[in-house]
Amino acid sequence: MNVVYAVLQTAFCACRHKRKRRVLPAERRTPIAIYHCSIKIISRGKGKSAVAAAAYRAGEKITNAYDGMVHDYTRKGGVIHTEILLPDNAPTEYADRAILWNAVEKIEKAKNAQLAREIEIALPIELTREQGISLVREYVKEHFVSAGMCADICVHDTGGGNPHAHIMLTMRPFEQGGEWGAKQKKEYMLDPQGNKIYDPKKRQYKCNSVPATDWNEQTKAEQWRQSWADFCNAALEKYNHTERINHRSYERQGIDQIPTVHLGVAASAMEKRGIPTERGNLNREIEVTNQRLRQLKARIGKLQNWLKEERESTAPTTLADYIQNILSRKAQAGKSSVSQSIYNLKDAANMLNFLQANQIMDMAGLDEKFSAMIGEQMDIRDKLKPIERRLPVLKKNMEQADIYLKYKGKKALNDSEQILLTAAHNYLKGVMNGKTTLPTKAWKEEYSKLTAEQKTLNQRYLSLKNEVKEAEQIRKSVYSILRQEQREQQPRRAQDMEH
Repeated sequence: MNVVYAVLQTAFCACRHKRKRRVLPAERRTPIAIYHCSIKIISRGKGKSAVAAAAYRAGEKITNAYDGMVHDYTRKGGVIHTEILLPDNAPTEYADRAILWNAVEKIEKAKNAQLAREIEIALPIELTREQGISLVREYVKEHFVSAGMCADICVHDTGGGNPHAHIMLTMRPFEQGGEWGAKQKKEYMLDPQGNKIYDPKKRQYKCNSVPATDWNEQTKAEQWRQSWADFCNAALEKYNHTERINHRSYERQGIDQIPTVHLGVAASAMEKRGIPTERGNLNREIEVTNQRLRQLKARIGKLQNWLKEERESTAPTTLADYIQNILSRKAQAGKSSVSQSIYNLKDAANMLNFLQANQIMDMAGLDEKFSAMIGEQMDIRDKLKPIERRLPVLKKNMEQADIYLKYKGKKALNDSEQILLTAAHNYLKGVMNGKTTLPTKAWKEEYSKLTAEQKTLNQRYLSLKNEVKEAEQIRKSVYSILRQEQREQQPRRAQDMEH
C-alpha cells in the first residue's frame, strides 16, 4: 500500500515550503532549535549597496564614498554583537566596517557588480547568548576566513525567541601584499604544440575566463549549509541539549510532514500580543494538515500490518494467489455487491493473468511494474523529440537542395526563379558549414532512417499506451479488492478479539 500513501501524501506536499525544521512530537509547542541558513548575493545591479547593508546590520552610521549617501541606522534595536574577522593577507585597517565596505565599493567598477555574499543563520535558542556568538565565530573562521574572505558578523536578538546572525563576506581574494585580487583570471587556449592560439577577427589570443576561487561553486552552498547544522548539533551536544537540527528539507529526509514558515520579528511580536498574522495563520493551517498526515499514516500503517497478517495466515505464494483466494471465497459465499465489474469472470481472469505473466509477487511488485511501464513511455517520448525536431530540418534541406540544383545550371532565369535560387543558395550556405559539396545523399539516408525509427517508436508508444491503460485498471481493481477485504475483516477481527 506504499503507493496509496504516496499518492495521498503528494496532495499535501503541494503546499510544502522551503523552510527546514527539526522533527518534533506534535504535543510540543515550546521554542526549540530550528534550522535556518539562507545564502544570497548583495548586488549593485539590483540596487543594493554593501555599505548600506553593513550599516543596517550593525546598527551604525556609515557614509558611502561611492555615491555619497549617508546610511544612519544608529536607532536600530536588537543588535547585540558585531565583529569583523580578517584573513591573513587582508589589510588590518579593514577591521573598521566603514573602511572595509567602502573599499569593496571602490574596487567594484561595474554597474551590476556583485559586492558581497550574505549568510543569515538562526542560532539555537537552547544556547546562551555567549555560546551562540562563539558558535558563529568558530563557524565563520573555519569556512570563510580561512579561505581568504573578510567576514562581518552581526548578531541580532530582540528577545522574541529568534536570535540570528548576519554574516557579510567579501567576494574577491587578496594578493600576498594585501591588494585586492581578481575575481576571474584568463586561461589561454593552446594548440597541440602548446602555443597560444591567435584570433585574427578579435585581434587577440583566444582565452577562457576561469574563477580565481571556488567560492561560487554550487557545491559550496550545500557544504556550508550542512556544516552549520553540524556545528549547531556539536554545540547542543557539548552543552547537554537533546535537540538536533538537519539542513535537509523534510522531503529529502524522508519525513512525511510539512515544514512551517519563518514568522520573522514583526509577525512574531504581533502573534505574542494576540494579533493573528498571515504567516501565523498559515502555520496553524500547516499544523492541522500535519496532524491529518500523522493520522493518515497511522491508518495506512494498520492496513499494511493487516495485509501482512492476512498474507501470512493464508500463505499465498503470489499476489495472484492471494487475490484468487479472496475472489473464490466471495464467489462461494455469493457476495458480489461491491464493484461488480471486479468480480466479473473476464475481468478477474485478465487481472490474474496479468499478475502471473509478469511474475508479480506482491503490491510492491505491482507498483514497480506500473512505474516501469510509465517510465518506458517517457523514454519513448524522449527519443521521439530529437527525431521530430530533426526531420523538418532534413526535409527543408532536401527541398532547398532540389531548388538549387534545378536552377543553378539554367542560363536564363526569370525573376521568380532567380529569387528561389538566391534564397536556396543563402539557406544552404548557412547549413553546410563551409562545405562545397551538397550532402543530399546523406540527408536522404538520414531522413529515411529517422522516418522508420519514428514509425517504430510511435507504434510502440501507442501499444504501450493501451497496456498502461489496462495495467492502471488492473491496479485499481487490486486495490479495490484489498480495501474491501480489509473493511469486511475489521468487524470479524473485532469479534474475534471480544471472544
